[in-house]
Formats: sequence, structure tokens, C-alpha cells
Amino acid sequence: MKLQNKVAIVTGGAMGNGLGITKVFLNEGAKVIILDYSSRLKETLEQIKNENLIGYNVDIRDYSKVKDAIADAKNKFGKVDILVNNAGICQLEPFMEMSDEKRDAHFDINIKGTWNVTKATLPHMEKGSIINLSSVTGPLVADTGEVAYATTKAAILGFTKSLAAELVTKNIRVNAIMPGYIMTPMVEGMSKETNPENPNSVVEGIAQGIPMKRLGTIEELGNLAAFLASDESSYITGQGIVIDGGSTLPETMTMGV
Repeated sequence: MKLQNKVAIVTGGAMGNGLGITKVFLNEGAKVIILDYSSRLKETLEQIKNENLIGYNVDIRDYSKVKDAIADAKNKFGKVDILVNNAGICQLEPFMEMSDEKRDAHFDINIKGTWNVTKATLPHMEKGSIINLSSVTGPLVADTGEVAYATTKAAILGFTKSLAAELVTKNIRVNAIMPGYIMTPMVEGMSKETNPENPNSVVEGIAQGIPMKRLGTIEELGNLAAFLASDESSYITGQGIVIDGGSTLPETMTMGV
């Protein structure tokens, strides 16, 4: 129960990595506030059915609504100790073919959304932990069609480091999680875009390129988030923590068996 008596905000907590984080946080004793624009929010709240969980249907691109939701949640739970900026999108498309609208959607949700939620939350935090979801994509690696996504995730790492330096004297730590392939709806969607007829073959191919020969689980990512949110990581700030099953280790394109 490393998060006992803690109150956490998790954006995009209705599914994928956000759902894994939400479940682990609840199991570790935290009260959790989900901010999510997805239609899955209601379903998630009904499935979990926990008095320590509330949710708001909010588009994080709308600062005014984000601010109102967080203020209301603060009134209900009394404080905010943890913020997890998890919400984000990834759409694969070659650079020259990507429309300005799709480019801006990545920037507006992945970067500006994180900025909005953080700015709206900080006035309610006296101390605590902010965790931003970056990625190995952008800061460390990248594939064809990921220019918009990679750009935003690299920006999140820079945001994390600079904000950590700014908030360190206020007893607020800021770190980033840099996932490799985690089995989420986003990965499923990317697999369908890559091979609509056999998306499972894409997932299997990805797994073969990972030293651990599998994708990570949302619960494994949630456990890392819980560590960074807890006092167990009290001397860690401004860092990007990789969780990728070793996928960024190979020095060559092929792995030995």
C-alpha cells in the first residue's frame, strides 16, 4: 500500500496504459481521478466500481474545462498528490502525406494537453510527484511514419527535465516513463493500420524483435508509475525511465537467439 492516503490524477485512465496505472494505484491505496475524453470512461468506472475512483469526461485540449474538473475533484478528495500525464495519440503516416490537422492533433493532445493539465493541477499540489508519459520513440528510436508522434514524445522528455528543475524546491518531483511496446489499444490500432488483414502477425513480429520476446503489460507499466509516485523514489527527479523489455539494447538490427 505504498500510495496509501495519496490522491492521484490520471489522464487517459479509461484504457490502455492509463487503465493499468489506475488499477495499480487503487491497489496501492490511492484515490484516483480519471480525466478522459473517451467513451470508454463510463464503462471503466462501472467495471471497477471503487469508491476511491471518480472520472470526468474532459478534453485535455480545453484548459478551462480541465481547470474546472480538477478543482471539483480537489473539493471531493481534499488534495492532489500525484499527476500522471498519460493521455496521448499516435497515428502512423509518412511525413509528406500527413495533414496539418493530424499533425496538430498530436501536438495539441500530446504536448499542449500535458501542459494544460499540469498547469491546472500545480496550484492544488503542495508536494508530490508528476509523471509524464514520454516514449522510447523520439528520444531514443523511431520508425517510418512516426515523425509527429516521435516529435511530441521527445518534447515531453524536455518538458519533464525543465519542469523538474523548476519545481524541485517546492518538493514536487517530475519524471517521465519511456515505454517501449506495451500491449495497449494504441498498439492494436497501429497493428491494424500496418496490416489490416492480419494485425496479430504485426504484434508477433514486434515481440520477436524484443529481447524478452514479448510486449509489456499495462500492469507492469502501472507498477513503475506507482514506484515513481511513491516515497520509494524520493531522490529521483528529472529522469526518463525506460520500460521496454530490452528493445533498445541491440547494437545491430538482428538479435542472436
